[in-house]
Amino acid sequence: IALGRLGIDTGFFTGLSDDMLGDILRDTLKSSGVDFSYCATLSRPCTIALVKLTNGQASYAFYDENTAGRMISEADLPKLDDSCEALHFGAISLIPEPCGSTYEALMTREHKNRVISLDPNIRPGFIKDKPAHQARIARMADMSDILKFSDEDLDWFDLQGTQDERAAYWLTRGAKLVVLTKGAEGATAYTANFKVSVPSNKVEVVDTVGAGDTFDAGILASLKRQGLLTKEKVATLSEEAVRDALTVGAKAAAVTVSRAGANPPTAAEIGF
Repeated sequence: IALGRLGIDTGFFTGLSDDMLGDILRDTLKSSGVDFSYCATLSRPCTIALVKLTNGQASYAFYDENTAGRMISEADLPKLDDSCEALHFGAISLIPEPCGSTYEALMTREHKNRVISLDPNIRPGFIKDKPAHQARIARMADMSDILKFSDEDLDWFDLQGTQDERAAYWLTRGAKLVVLTKGAEGATAYTANFKVSVPSNKVEVVDTVGAGDTFDAGILASLKRQGLLTKEKVATLSEEAVRDALTVGAKAAAVTVSRAGANPPTAAEIGF
């Protein structure tokens, strides 16, 4: 939704319920410019997420047993044509089964031909088997061109060294661009050739839900606008190009945190 609202041609794959809540999701996707024809429709309930805010910081509870989003399988995977330039993976969908294995299978099938973006978006309270999930993220990171972590995500992996060293470690696994977001302290990106940082946009924080996803969308939207969303070009990004991507991501995320709910901005709202 965040990417579609920035005016980028966007599609979405998951399992959508055939009930009233599924219809609400379809209506929201459509109004945000997202093509949901890739989605599987299942006669299962819709996942419910509850969010508790404490000083603007979110904690979560998810109810997803036997839901449409969780129960997708490899048989539901869509065929993709050459118009699909990049695939973005993330959030809690990588944790439970069978959907976690389904998304990993999609990445395995497509990673040699399209830009792969991965945001682990760690939710510790939802992860029952930490070693298994660390292993999944490591496998998926090995297939990814772009990795984005929050500082809290990075800490969860129990790596040694400074924050810079722990972020740059993921470049050794094959990523071409690693982005680390640090809340009010801004964001830093790492490539094999340089490191670049941008400050956060100063706003009154109302609700942090959706901030990371919006930042991801800003990065991808910027790279698409610059004509850089190919595997070859992502592997040779300039410092200027990366700075633009971080700037768009930070600007978009600032709007999201300034208002209640996961409500990312339109392109017009950030002058994109």
